[in-house]
Amino acid sequence: MFAKLGPWCHDRRWLVVIVWIVVLIGANVIASSVGDDYRQDFTLKGSESTAGFDILESGFQGQGAGQTGTIVFTADQGVDDPEVEAAMSAIFDDVAGMEGVQQVQSPYDSPDLISQDGTTAYANVEFPQDTDFEVMSDVRDEILKDVPEIDGLRVELGGFVFAEFEEPTSEALGLAFAIVILIVAFGSVLAMGLPVAVALVGIGIGGAGVILFSNVIEVPEFAPFIGVMIGLGVGIDYALLVVTRHREQLHMGNDVRRSVMISMDTAGRSVLFAGATVVISLLGMLFMGIGFIQGLAVTAAITVALVVAASLTLLPALLGFAGMNVERTRWRGLIAAALVAVGLVGVGLDLAPLMVAFPLALVVFVLGFFVPPLKREVQHRPPKPKEDTLAWRWSRVIQHRPWPFAIAGTLVLLLLAAPVISLRLAFSDESNYPEDTTTRQAYDLLVDGFGEGFNGPLFLAAEVPEGTDVASLAAVNQALEADPEVVAVLGPQPSEDGSAVRWFVAPAHGPQTEVTEELVQRLRDDVLPPVEESTGVDLKVTGIVAANIDASSLMSERLPIFFGAVLILSFLLLMVVFRSLLVPLKAVIMNLLSIGAAYGIMVALYQWGWFGSVTGVAPAPIEPWMPMMLFAIVFGLSMDYEVFLLSRIREEWLRTGDSRTSVANGLAATAKVITAAAAIMVVVFGSFILENDRTFKLMGTGLATAILLDATIVRLLLVPATMELLGDKNWWLPRWLDRILPNIDVEGHYDDEDDAGPTGGQRGTGPEQQAVPVGD
Repeated sequence: MFAKLGPWCHDRRWLVVIVWIVVLIGANVIASSVGDDYRQDFTLKGSESTAGFDILESGFQGQGAGQTGTIVFTADQGVDDPEVEAAMSAIFDDVAGMEGVQQVQSPYDSPDLISQDGTTAYANVEFPQDTDFEVMSDVRDEILKDVPEIDGLRVELGGFVFAEFEEPTSEALGLAFAIVILIVAFGSVLAMGLPVAVALVGIGIGGAGVILFSNVIEVPEFAPFIGVMIGLGVGIDYALLVVTRHREQLHMGNDVRRSVMISMDTAGRSVLFAGATVVISLLGMLFMGIGFIQGLAVTAAITVALVVAASLTLLPALLGFAGMNVERTRWRGLIAAALVAVGLVGVGLDLAPLMVAFPLALVVFVLGFFVPPLKREVQHRPPKPKEDTLAWRWSRVIQHRPWPFAIAGTLVLLLLAAPVISLRLAFSDESNYPEDTTTRQAYDLLVDGFGEGFNGPLFLAAEVPEGTDVASLAAVNQALEADPEVVAVLGPQPSEDGSAVRWFVAPAHGPQTEVTEELVQRLRDDVLPPVEESTGVDLKVTGIVAANIDASSLMSERLPIFFGAVLILSFLLLMVVFRSLLVPLKAVIMNLLSIGAAYGIMVALYQWGWFGSVTGVAPAPIEPWMPMMLFAIVFGLSMDYEVFLLSRIREEWLRTGDSRTSVANGLAATAKVITAAAAIMVVVFGSFILENDRTFKLMGTGLATAILLDATIVRLLLVPATMELLGDKNWWLPRWLDRILPNIDVEGHYDDEDDAGPTGGQRGTGPEQQAVPVGD
């Protein structure tokens, strides 16, 4: 199939490009007309918090069951000052009448929402659980626009529902550095531009798909930007592998069409294999049973699938248009590309003056057709012989002392992974927002006026028989107030029909703290059961904080199952591909080491708060969905490098029969592209550390460090060292297993009679007649 797909796309390149452009434009037009419906629901079917939400929904018209934000205000003259009260009451009345607002609980109707010193108060603004983010953003903007100008009055908006979501721009920085890295590594503007173009087309269609799917399934607001981050990294990576193999074939004397065919039949197979692994791993997150996690998995998988499709169809067409020019670079293109990179840096840093670089790049490119100096080709140094490359010499150094390098590499990764022992999975709260945001300032005002726990209150809800005397439930209050981690209890408050009752419980500490999580578990397991038995009432601990704890607990429980499934799948796929037991086993272990080291760095930086002044984050737990997302993506990318490197090593082994030489030659042939691809992804992912949003920082750090460690310590150190130690045993496979395994070829077979390669179809004199060494 691959041997035919490349030439087909090459021969019909106009059709292929037009179809992709039409799909790109059409998808975005449809997405713009339909609009998005991003939402995020942490409730879990069958959990105690969800049962409590159901009681609040039926008995209290959803009050306490929805998404809640706060209008926090302080007044030096006191919040009960007539002028302040009149102005704030008017705001509360206006907000109550806005579209999407379920209710507003004013402190002037509920004195418990006013601090003891009378200078701080807050109002709860509640939205239904399925409210669109855009609706809540509109309410936030209207409130901030109508803040009265009264001396001594300060108004801030708290809660995730009112948090301002800043669209990330750091991907522009990553793209700028990708341009520079590709040009430096390959010396060709076209060889740089093709992977970037393919990635952008895939991302453009994937972004439209995310918008459309948000109307069908639950998709969080940050999903498009996670898709951009992943799509940009893997899109450039995948296309780069194909372009690199294409240029190799051109250097061997093949024409463009045949070079495209061979590239697709070799590197194209690796791209499909690696991309399919990422997609399958991401879709494995569907079994977590949490709505927004499933939406995140589907949309990320769609983006990856689209960039893979673009790499396998659009890229061969573009290579056909490029022809032999993919090997040539003129000064006009080089200068224009440099100006585009400068312009992207300007976009990433929000520096408007640098935006002039884009039109200037276009002017330079056009003038280049008429100005002789700009029309000249950039001279390149001839490629070094394989034995003179740094990668070849490095592999020989490792092969002379494999044990010390293998031990040293393993110890470094284990040391970096050590902090994982204290990994704590939970949702971070608003205290992690930048200090200059209204969300963080509202959080701090509530802490100063009431205490940390008022930023994340708990609710108790229970169904009671009609006519139940509320006074008989006083034992619930007594039990709650006896707990040292409970600072305030309001209730019991009966519903209008008397079918349900609820309590407001303020913990002593913030929502993300471990003591609050322990409080929820203690209330459920120890404090409330005796009261339930004495009163005959089934009490449910609920609220957003409790729901987050339930979701974190569920994801933590299912994480080992997810990891195990991905590891087993990866092992089986590699075993089938390379007809070996030890190669996939080593790959799984080494990938685990690199990912574990990335987790350890995340814990040290974001949970422990190391170098907080540099990263701009305060200590907080790790988001519970982050490890599985990183695991799925990084494992797929690691498989990409694994397949690309090992397929070349195995190709050399089949050609020469010499395991030591095959490792050196395979590493020399792939080190440059692996290093360039990894450098691009490290920069693309790492650029998100510059964002204000902690989620993007965390994701960027995890992906960047995992790729960096995988492409350096694993690929350039542990792989050659361990393969040297095992020798021919690397390719050992029992005969009985070899007979029953299906054949999946990721190396290609371009030596057919009709399409003989430059060697006349002969791949060497090695052991190609026995595909793998087998044993009993």
